[in-house]
Amino acid sequence: MATTISIDDEIFEQLRARAEREATTVNRLIEDSLRGAAMTRDEHTSDKPFELVTFGKGGQFTSYDVDRTSALIELDDIATHRN
Repeated sequence: MATTISIDDEIFEQLRARAEREATTVNRLIEDSLRGAAMTRDEHTSDKPFELVTFGKGGQFTSYDVDRTSALIELDDIATHRN
């Protein structure tokens, strides 16, 4: 099936360069991308909308500094090896 789509010039140039590197066509890259998007979309769609339920007054959920990965790993190690 033939159709016409509008693509941002910058995106098209990126596709054209990639197609050249991979010895394929821009059309093939677009088809593959759309095919992947269509398959992924079907697998993850739901009739029920997502609703995030929260409780409490807000604010920080934990007293741990989640920006310090090493501290979180240490706490996990302590909990794992405590027994």
